[in-house]
Amino acid sequence: MMDDISALPIEAKMTAILVTMFAILVGMHSLQKPANVQKNNTSTKLLPLLLPDPKKEPSKYCYEVFAWYYTALWIGIFGFIVVSQAYEYLTAWGYLGVCGGLALPLMLQPLLYPLASAPVVKNKIIINPDIQRPFYKRYSTKATIYLMTYAFIGNYWYTHYFYSVLKAEYTMPSHRLNDVPIAMFLATHFYFCTYHVCVSNGILRYVDKTYQKGWMKTMLFWFTILALSYFTAFMETLTISSFPYYRFEDRTMAYTWGSAFYGIYFIVRLGLCASILVSSH
Repeated sequence: MMDDISALPIEAKMTAILVTMFAILVGMHSLQKPANVQKNNTSTKLLPLLLPDPKKEPSKYCYEVFAWYYTALWIGIFGFIVVSQAYEYLTAWGYLGVCGGLALPLMLQPLLYPLASAPVVKNKIIINPDIQRPFYKRYSTKATIYLMTYAFIGNYWYTHYFYSVLKAEYTMPSHRLNDVPIAMFLATHFYFCTYHVCVSNGILRYVDKTYQKGWMKTMLFWFTILALSYFTAFMETLTISSFPYYRFEDRTMAYTWGSAFYGIYFIVRLGLCASILVSSH
C-alpha cells in the first residue's frame, strides 16, 4: 500500500492531501451551530472571510481593506514580471528595486498614510482613528513592525532549513545577508501581509464569530490553523517553482514534507492570531 502511494506522481499526491483537508474542513463546518449574533456586511459571498467590525474595530477594518487593495496591486505586478520573464533583465540592484519598491508602501503606510482607507459601510464613511493617534500607538504601526520582525526571523534563520534539508538555493544575482538575498526579506513582507492580515485573519475571524462556542468549534478552529498553514506553505512553494532561479534538489519532497515543516512556521503565527481573536471575543 505504501509503495503504491509513493509511486504516485507528485500532482496526484498533493491533490489527495489537499482534497482530504478540504473535505474534513467542509465536514467540520457542516457540524457547527450558528452563533446568535447580529449579522453585518463585512463577510464575503465567495469565501468564508470576515472583516473586522467597522464600528468596534475601525482601525483594523481600514487597515485590512487597505491590505486587500494592495494585495491585488502587488500580485498583478509580480504576475506580470513572472509571465513576461522580465526577471531575466534584473540585476542585484534590480531585484532590490522591485521588491523594495513593493514593500516600502506597506512599511511607510503607518507614517505617511495612517488613514489607510476610508471605506463606505451602510452609506457611512469609516474614518480610521489612527489618524488621531501618535505614530507608535497606531494599529498599522504595530502590525507592520510585527510582520517585519516575523519576516526577518523567517528569512535569516528558517531559510537555512530549505538550504540544508531540501537542498534549495537562490541563484539569481543578489545582495545577501546570512546568505539570503536581501530582496527576499523585502518580498516576504508583502507576501506575509497578504497571508496574515488578509487571508488568515479573515478566515479565523469567520470561524470565531460565525459559530457557537463548544468543543466542535474549537476543533474546527485549530484544524483550520493547521490546514491554512500547510496550504499557505505549499502554495508559496508551488508558485515560486515557476521562478527558475530558486531550485530544489527534490521537488517532490519540497511539496509534501517541505510544506509540512514550513507550515510549522505559520502555525506559530496563526496560533498567536488565534489567541488574540479568542481573547477579544
